Amino acid sequence: MPSPSPFHTYRRSAWRLEIPQAFAIPREQERLRAFRAGEPEPPHSDSYREWFELTRSNVASGKTMGRVRVVRRPLSEYVRFQFTWGIPNNISAGEDIRILDVTDLDLSLPDHDFWIFDEESVLRMDFDKDGALTSQGILAGADLDQYREWKRMALAHSVPFEDYVRP
Repeated sequence: MPSPSPFHTYRRSAWRLEIPQAFAIPREQERLRAFRAGEPEPPHSDSYREWFELTRSNVASGKTMGRVRVVRRPLSEYVRFQFTWGIPNNISAGEDIRILDVTDLDLSLPDHDFWIFDEESVLRMDFDKDGALTSQGILAGADLDQYREWKRMALAHSVPFEDYVRP
């Protein structure tokens, strides 16, 4: 039996640094096609509905979920897709999402995504140049001080999503 997901077992906070400017996620391909074609937003898949429900449940129980989405101008098509059909749904479910525009910044950020749970454990995610997930796993012996510093830096230089997209 697989061990429970840290998204189900964390006690206080789950926070992500999201870096790639595009992802190649098979379950998103039909939605991305519809976005490109200018069609109305299609219904979410079961996996996304489950994610939104898990987020709502965690937040309702007093836990926090958040992320900083790193972007570069001009925004990639995928980031524009996220801004239109992705991030607003995550925010509606209760996630705190901030934007870090690194276009004119020189920050020492990692070359990989990560979630940090309760400031005590790290789930590292690596993606190839096309945005396909190549590996992920909880890091044994992670340098927690480094991950906490990356989180501190990202939060200090980011703005709430609503402020970033406000005309």
